[in-house]
Amino acid sequence: MSAVSPINGVGALSQAMATAASGMRAQTLRLRTVAENLANANSTAGTAGGSPYQRKMTTFEQAVDKATGASVVQVGAVVADQAPFRKVYDPSHPAAGPDGYVQMPNVSEEVEAADMREAGRSYEANLASLTQARSMFTKTLDILKA
Repeated sequence: MSAVSPINGVGALSQAMATAASGMRAQTLRLRTVAENLANANSTAGTAGGSPYQRKMTTFEQAVDKATGASVVQVGAVVADQAPFRKVYDPSHPAAGPDGYVQMPNVSEEVEAADMREAGRSYEANLASLTQARSMFTKTLDILKA
């Protein structure tokens, strides 16, 4: 008969929970970035000819959790979108340039809505995975108690 190894936090279920939790944290930051972009979608420069708000994007990286050995998601960086600013003709606006055009943020509400939807669905998928792993972990403990 083989010896039973002690329960520790390095098993497959712990790894699954760590991976799902890291995905949830990453998608939470992504949703915050989308919210910031939407909040500033119409923020112009404070001075004539100045630069308006620039859209931000969240990048992700793969890493290994040293405690569990699980592959996890880490936020790489929040980078500025290099897309050109929109221009709107409004010569009476305080931020209008000499040509009468105001530079508007490079934020598209449609793109942000799609990013928000995708981040929300990714969060929900990670939550379902975490819930399933926790349920399996609990059932394993119940079996060991019996």
